[in-house]
Amino acid sequence: MARNDLAELSAFSTVAGERSFTRAALKLGMSQSALSHSIGSLEKRMGVQLLARTTRSVSATAAGVALLKELAPALERIQSAVAETMQQRDRPAGRIRLILPRTAIEMVLLPKLASFAHVYPEIVLEITSSNDPVDLIAGGYDAGVQLGEFIQRDMIAVPVTGEMRLAVVGSPAYFESNPIPKTPQDLRDHACIGFRFSSGLYRWEFEKGRKALTVSPEGPASFDDPDLVIRTVLDGVGIGTAMESTLESLIARRKLIQVLNDWCPSFPGYFLYYPSRRNQPAALTALIKALRWPG
Repeated sequence: MARNDLAELSAFSTVAGERSFTRAALKLGMSQSALSHSIGSLEKRMGVQLLARTTRSVSATAAGVALLKELAPALERIQSAVAETMQQRDRPAGRIRLILPRTAIEMVLLPKLASFAHVYPEIVLEITSSNDPVDLIAGGYDAGVQLGEFIQRDMIAVPVTGEMRLAVVGSPAYFESNPIPKTPQDLRDHACIGFRFSSGLYRWEFEKGRKALTVSPEGPASFDDPDLVIRTVLDGVGIGTAMESTLESLIARRKLIQVLNDWCPSFPGYFLYYPSRRNQPAALTALIKALRWPG
């Protein structure tokens, strides 16, 4: 299909329906000469006459009638699809494709999902869980949630949590037979349960005053799921890390012992990020408003 085919086919359908170039030109907001030229161009390309013209009337030829039979419902579907898409600018409806880590799903999305679904029943969230930083556009996602340090600078980022802190923990059973580490260097003598991105193992970062240290965890296992890291730690296999806010209950109940507190500073938390504000769908605007921190 040539670039102008759809416009010319639509013009032909309008002329045939109005049975008048004058009325069709007014309806289409164009001059009669431009409309006549458009129809002539279409007929020339198709190699068949579509409209029979006299000084008093215009009617579709047999070829034109056959074309209209297939064309009319197709144009109606296109117009309906365009109208539905344009409504998404003003009415919170449609699908939003999101990608975010499992921890962010549990911390940010799930606590607000029920109320969001109740207020916006016409919005459907298609949620993908992934710990890895991703290219939203290449992946076909509308938005994502990720730690600020992993978000590309050309993205628009909206905070959805406050500051966060990493917790280094071990089980009471593990520390019954292993000394509590006092500095990050002591971790070299411990079994460390690693958390893994697809690009490699996450290195534990520590900071105290002007000192900054990075430790590559070495131990019997590593996982790409933070919940599995903590389950393994609870079983006494070794020391692991997770977001402090996700471990508060386990620490309070002495199921886990937190260590190296003074080496774990706060850092900016999770952000919802997306490519551009231009022509932003109302559904995405509603989601940003619902998840923005503080709410």
